[in-house]
Amino acid sequence: MAGLAIEISGLDDGVLEALVRHGGTLGLDILTGSDWAVVGGTEARLGALARPWVVPPPLAELAMVVGQALTPEQPRHWATARGTIQLDHPVIVGILNVTPDSFSDGGQFLGPDSAIAQADRLVADGAEILDIGGESTRPGNEPVPAAEERRRIVPVLTALERRHPSVALSVDTVKATVARAGLDVGAAIINDVSALRLDPAMGALVAESRAGITLMHSRGSVSTMARLDHAEYAPDVVVGVRDELKGAIDLALAAGIGVDHIVIDPGFGFAKTAEQNLLLLDQLAALRVLARPILVGPSRKRFLGSATGREVGERDAATAAACVMAYERGARLFRVHSVALVRDALAVAHAVRGL
Repeated sequence: MAGLAIEISGLDDGVLEALVRHGGTLGLDILTGSDWAVVGGTEARLGALARPWVVPPPLAELAMVVGQALTPEQPRHWATARGTIQLDHPVIVGILNVTPDSFSDGGQFLGPDSAIAQADRLVADGAEILDIGGESTRPGNEPVPAAEERRRIVPVLTALERRHPSVALSVDTVKATVARAGLDVGAAIINDVSALRLDPAMGALVAESRAGITLMHSRGSVSTMARLDHAEYAPDVVVGVRDELKGAIDLALAAGIGVDHIVIDPGFGFAKTAEQNLLLLDQLAALRVLARPILVGPSRKRFLGSATGREVGERDAATAAACVMAYERGARLFRVHSVALVRDALAVAHAVRGL
């Protein structure tokens, strides 16, 4: 089997010592100098080094460098509380907001009957996952009490679990008590837009239930995370998002969540300017070093309006274009409002990729 060699410089003695010790256990060939190392081996063995959450702490940054030098093998499935979701094709996540104030469709599906009818449409159009949310992250919104959030989502989840048993249900919440209520009535996935930041109990709950978890990059509270209060990144948004998602993965693993249960989301539209969102979309492949499936949610976001001049309800074509770009850069899950248009766009991209 053909081997590869990667040269890395600027390493201190502690990193070099840890590299020699850990690299040896992986069967890698290592040559070192005063502040450099050449690491050689098969791509599979180098890939084992390129896992920042597994290697000894002194090697975490080096693992990221190795991962960027490789073409990491991307995960082919996502483990959830209700079975495994295959990721050998684009997987569409239909958005179902049972809220009065979401930025795009607030109030349209607040009642259970209208929400279930919309879910039927999303599934008919090709959604394999439904993401049900009872609290808006619209800038300036008032936080929703957990009891009200549960009241909004539980009847809908209960009905959908019976109505669409083959469709995975996701709960969009930052509250562990709401997540628990959703899991109890059939949800398989928790979509935490705070990536476990806002409720210390969420990680343990997900671990115990063996639910799938989407860790979305954001900053600030539910009321402020979609604003630009925290849109400063050094050296740039791509590195900032990558490093903060790495921290979220570490937090999830420390809580006992299995690595196969974790999906990452760069958080388009959250604490990012239009230019930052576009740069993040263009360089989305940089997140592949984290070796977790990538979910994107650009649907109808403000940065698409900045690029096209379209109002919120007229951004579905731009959403489909963004999803195709994200697919080409490694995303495999796509959280959108208009499923049919995105499904067709991604079907063409996937067919071309398979040639």
